[in-house]
Amino acid sequence: MIAHSEDSSPGRSSGVVVVGQAARDLVLRTEHLPEPNGDAAVAETIETLGGKGANQSVGLRQLGASVRLLAVLGTDAAGDDAARTATSDGIDLDWLVRRGTTALLVDVVDADASRFLLERVPDDSLVVEDDVRAAVAAGVLDGCDTVVLQLQQPPTTVLEAARAARERGLRVVIDGGLEGGARDEALGLADVVRADATEARMLTGTSLSSPDEARAAAASILSAGVSVVALTVEGEGDLVAWPDGDAFFAFGDAHVVDPTGAGDAFVAGLVTGLRLELHPGAAGELAHRAAAATVGRVGGRPDLRHIAPGA
Repeated sequence: MIAHSEDSSPGRSSGVVVVGQAARDLVLRTEHLPEPNGDAAVAETIETLGGKGANQSVGLRQLGASVRLLAVLGTDAAGDDAARTATSDGIDLDWLVRRGTTALLVDVVDADASRFLLERVPDDSLVVEDDVRAAVAAGVLDGCDTVVLQLQQPPTTVLEAARAARERGLRVVIDGGLEGGARDEALGLADVVRADATEARMLTGTSLSSPDEARAAAASILSAGVSVVALTVEGEGDLVAWPDGDAFFAFGDAHVVDPTGAGDAFVAGLVTGLRLELHPGAAGELAHRAAAATVGRVGGRPDLRHIAPGA
């Protein structure tokens, strides 16, 4: 069931719709990760709202956007807590779906920024086509200019949302990787594509071990009609490309505490810059700063208020 309030009528200020994952995020910081069958003391524990959709929504809101989140939280106490956090973040939850059990993400990170991620993502915690149709019929896209889609949702969900956004002339941003026919249709519907090295291999069939390889991969994605492509070269930096140019943003010497959430913050910065009609290179610079700010703290939840335009 969609929780939809009377306040969600058309005519509100232009904003962003994020379709993606919301979850309970448990972050455990330790001095060292345990060996198999070993143990390690936990130095810090953080429990909060997480998931790619929620993290991107928080980042976009901190950077000044009005944000509507279409996601699923369980009917359990964890879902109640996550919904309260999202509301306090200023995210519009009029189209939040409540059912089943809230997804759980466990991020374990050590002093060297090595980490592993454990996920419990029940099928009923994913956004499905019917959720998208119901939200669109209820007006989730009204008065908005951009839709951000994470491709970790079912391909049918992503395509349903992308088609609805494209029909209304909204900017379509996809984040992640798809294969086969779903990939081809998604790229044909997208204005902006962001992918890490693994996801870019899914999209293009090529590896990204250097900026030049990223440029070649970006060119193949741009040829599908995409306007802006952002690809990560693992260990080196992020490439942002557009039809007549590109910019590469090296990771540099920034101290990394936890790499979790860097991509989500990057998406929030990139979308913010493009919505402000910045040149793609300048939007990429804002995205790079957002990602750098996030890896400097524990957990994937961003804090981008200090880099917000006009801050």
